Amino acid sequence: MKAVIQRVTSASVHVEGKTVGQIKSGLVVLLGVAKGDGETDGRYLVGKIRTLRIFSDGQGKMNRSLVDIEGSVLLVSQFTLLGRTANGRRPSFDEAAAPDEATRLYEQVVTELRALGTLVETGVFAAHLQVELLNDGPVTFVLDSRQA
Repeated sequence: MKAVIQRVTSASVHVEGKTVGQIKSGLVVLLGVAKGDGETDGRYLVGKIRTLRIFSDGQGKMNRSLVDIEGSVLLVSQFTLLGRTANGRRPSFDEAAAPDEATRLYEQVVTELRALGTLVETGVFAAHLQVELLNDGPVTFVLDSRQA
């Protein structure tokens, strides 16, 4: 699984002009599920998302986690994270998981984050989304469960 996480002061996701998810301070997580990913990959990312110390403390150093600031997550499915662009001009998505498997693992991440007390808002899986965010910093990281 790959995830791009962005520290935000606010974010929202819209489908056909309607807001379907919205958070204040926290993280926007764009999540891509690859062929061969499983529950272990999801648990790894859940742990990183919740505990990675990327929020500023009183001295301006990145010493606080999402849990520490009681922040929220806006989780958005993003199969294009698995796109390969090395050959030709059209990306190949051969490494992306099939939609049913990707949905199952995406929902696992949502469920596990919520079970641990994290407020999670989501987009609509496989819909055309518009994501608005105010990136704080900007602070952006790429996580890959296969490089753990």
